[in-house]
Amino acid sequence: MIDLVRLYLEKEGFKVDEALNGQQALEMIEKAEYNLIILDLMLPVVDGWTVCKEIRKKYDIPIIMLTARGEEFDKVLGFELGADDYVVKPFSPRELVARVKALLRRFGPREPRQVLEFEGLVIDPESRKVVVDGKEVALTPKEFDLLYFLAKNKEKVFTREKLLEEVWGYDFFGSLRTVDTHIKQLREKLGRSKASSYIVTVWGVGYKFEVGK
Repeated sequence: MIDLVRLYLEKEGFKVDEALNGQQALEMIEKAEYNLIILDLMLPVVDGWTVCKEIRKKYDIPIIMLTARGEEFDKVLGFELGADDYVVKPFSPRELVARVKALLRRFGPREPRQVLEFEGLVIDPESRKVVVDGKEVALTPKEFDLLYFLAKNKEKVFTREKLLEEVWGYDFFGSLRTVDTHIKQLREKLGRSKASSYIVTVWGVGYKFEVGK
């Protein structure tokens, strides 16, 4: 499978490195800068779930999960751990290449984005730092992206489906629980501060960022 994926990707002009187990993958990521990771969940030594979780502690590299497990629970868990897309085996190599290109376009060079400042909250998109009441708060890449998207579109209400499309960037078929989970985690990390009150649930619709009067 690795040979087949490498063949199709190199044919499209991509440079490909490969790791045969999870531990090797983590070591390689520490030593080199990668634009995208195709991650098989059923890896020896260290499984793909753990590899994804460890990557997300430090890096915002786009990740495509590759697995034979296609149950909805596995997909939701994969996205909550930080995956950006999910491909179930058996798959078409051409489809995988198309997904790689789509993710790279989405994560490609962006125009400089402005720092957002509210009472008790500063969001810096370039350094990806969030400061609450003068103290930096550590967020996962997706938590940051969700907070920044809501904040830059303050007072606008978004459905869960729209948030998945805008923040995760894929069409999601099934449970929308991953949005609720990230909102809950965001509120917990923002703590009992005014910043936490900015994230408002609009019952029966979705969420919005509301700064109040």
